[in-house]
Amino acid sequence: MRDRSNDIVFDPDGGMPRLLEIMRRLRDPATGCPWDIEQDFATIAPYTIEEAYEVADAIEREAWGELKGELGDLLFQSVFHAQMAEERGFFSFHDVANQMSDKMVARHPHVFGEESREKSAEQQTKDWETLKAAERAAKQATGVLDDVAMGLPALLRAVKLQKRAARVGFDWPDLGPVLDKVAEETREVVEARDHLTHDDLTEEFGDLLFVMANVARHLEIDPEAALRRANAKFVRRFKGIESRLEAMGKRPEDSDLDEMDALWNAVKAEEKASKVAKSKSD
Repeated sequence: MRDRSNDIVFDPDGGMPRLLEIMRRLRDPATGCPWDIEQDFATIAPYTIEEAYEVADAIEREAWGELKGELGDLLFQSVFHAQMAEERGFFSFHDVANQMSDKMVARHPHVFGEESREKSAEQQTKDWETLKAAERAAKQATGVLDDVAMGLPALLRAVKLQKRAARVGFDWPDLGPVLDKVAEETREVVEARDHLTHDDLTEEFGDLLFVMANVARHLEIDPEAALRRANAKFVRRFKGIESRLEAMGKRPEDSDLDEMDALWNAVKAEEKASKVAKSKSD
């Protein structure tokens, strides 16, 4: 007898039903892929986080040709988790989609309900937070910080914790005191380095990072995005050092700090000159 499930699996226009069937087949205990079968929520979660970062990376690089694939990889992670949940009787992918649809409709009464769309962005944010607070109360997450996810990257979670506290008034009024706190925490890191244990030093360094996240929040900067840009800049400039050394018949291990620092400054100056030239042409 013909296996009609193959019809959808090999249908190039099968869309979401095709992907769901492929995932079901991959997890089939008798005929599926051994690797996929042995996975669980905990083993797949790191891949989910990784795929989310790859989406962000494609957007950061404006690699629009890659974004479709990266979004597909991230969608597959949701499908994978939903398939495992369905196997255990928790919920299905359709339940996930319906719950998200219900949430978006409920949180946008000015779009899907009778409320007026003539609201400021500030008022819409307040209304959004009121709805989310009601949702937290329904989940018995009554504390202000209760449902800020533990699994978030630490820097992103720091910003979310601070934002949540700020909504109830626990916040510095402007950037000035935050920068003062940066200086204070920097001094405490130096003191810990010189006089305290490594565990104390780790704690003080964490405090400094937490305050830097607060600086980013007050400046309305995404610290994760800012650090990704800094990482990309470091890679780009270090490759510039390597390129210049290669032209000299050398490798980084054949060089020294003074030479590489001078090359770094040359790459940096070249980038700045290129940026100035581009701004003038624009």
